Amino acid sequence: MSKQFLGADLLGSAVVFLVALPLCMGIAIASGVPPAAGLVTGIIGGIIVGSFSGCPLQVSGPAAGLSVIVFQIIQEHRIAMLGPIVLLAGLVQIAAGLLRAGQFFRSISPAVIHGMLAGIGALIFAAQFHVLVDHTPKASGLANFAAMPESVSLLFQDLDHDHHLAAIVGFVTLGVMLAWTFLAKGRLRTIPSALLGVVAGTTLAQWGQWQIHYVKLPANLGDSLNFTHPPNLLGLFSMEILWESLALAFIASAETLLSAAAVDQMAPQSKKSNYDRELLSQGVGNSLCGLAGALPMTGVIVRSAANVNAGSKTRMAAVFHGVWLLILIVAFPGVLQLVPTASLAAILVYTGIKLIDIPTFRHLNRYGWEIALIAVLTTVTIVCSSLLTGIVLGIVLSIAKLLWDISHLEVKVDQDPLTDRVDVQFRGSASFINLPRFADALDSLPHAAEAHVHLRGLNYVDHAALEALAAWERVRLSRGGQIFVEWDACVPGNPRIPIN
Repeated sequence: MSKQFLGADLLGSAVVFLVALPLCMGIAIASGVPPAAGLVTGIIGGIIVGSFSGCPLQVSGPAAGLSVIVFQIIQEHRIAMLGPIVLLAGLVQIAAGLLRAGQFFRSISPAVIHGMLAGIGALIFAAQFHVLVDHTPKASGLANFAAMPESVSLLFQDLDHDHHLAAIVGFVTLGVMLAWTFLAKGRLRTIPSALLGVVAGTTLAQWGQWQIHYVKLPANLGDSLNFTHPPNLLGLFSMEILWESLALAFIASAETLLSAAAVDQMAPQSKKSNYDRELLSQGVGNSLCGLAGALPMTGVIVRSAANVNAGSKTRMAAVFHGVWLLILIVAFPGVLQLVPTASLAAILVYTGIKLIDIPTFRHLNRYGWEIALIAVLTTVTIVCSSLLTGIVLGIVLSIAKLLWDISHLEVKVDQDPLTDRVDVQFRGSASFINLPRFADALDSLPHAAEAHVHLRGLNYVDHAALEALAAWERVRLSRGGQIFVEWDACVPGNPRIPIN
């Protein structure tokens, strides 16, 4: 531990702790598990993973994006299988780290990533909207959206259950968060808006002694965890369970490494991330979470950004934040039980809206409407079907677009009768796949005209197209024709005009 940076790391750890505390509990409730399961993941992510992670300033813990997967796992396979699935996902990450697959997990189209985050944000928003009014979320995203009018009606019809009071607490929490986000300046911005929102909501609920839902924590932390027992491991031999684990490992790894890349950009002066080591540390953390029956973890950009912005210098900030979580849950569990679940739901509603991030879709449209469409279709499929289906669709569409780009060839021919000149413009890719179209375009040029072949619009030319061009040149020149060819830098040798 460097004494030079100890003060900065202690301050940073306090800020991260205050950010992580409400999120750990809120994400746990959103996932359908007790709040303690989220806090345990935060503790493991801080103390264990933070000690040897590949990205020193990254902070790991339960992620809002994974709450969707966890909720589905519990609905389909019972909470007893959560631990084994997370354990297997962690072992997959360990294997990926040892095999140096860190860079592979980063090679995902940004359109798929943005579509995934937006889909997760929509699902979180729809589910937590119901929790915000002390109502029960449904089992699917579409069902949650369809049931929103029902939850709104409870505010006016079911006054005996104090749904309206929970909504007041939730909207006060949201209001304070939004106000602080826009009004806080300078160093005040290091104070987490989520913490201030929870404090405001909790103060209001306790002042009014309102009978709404509050966080529940057992006297003994272990009582609320579903530890993995050997009989439960037999379920891992199911193909369905295996796919769930692989999907969890893939998504958690992608989110972690994207977050690590963002941290590298935010803190250019710090040591660059070792992605393979980061994968390995995440795998160890998720394996421990699986054994404890806690939530899965990722590197979380919200907490990591708070860590960087607070001025942390080393990995000890992440470690200390885990220590503070452990001390609070062991020594002061009564404080946490004062927090209304509506306040935590409000934080996640806010998080879900931010994840949807409409401006990002507009930004993607600058690279072509096809890119934006892939992101939109990924989002819609996640909401209407499942997270894994949406991601697979996005990846398939991205590969299909790539294949189209490398195989598509546009041909435009312009002929000027006055000068007896013909110009043929090629755009796209000239390869063996579209060789007939490429050769036919050349062969169709009038023999007596002066031929200008423009290849600058091509982004790829393979040997088959070059051979066809050379053969056409020989035949045309042997008949006394004139040829001018404009090449682009993508062609080996990069010859320049004229050729005759």
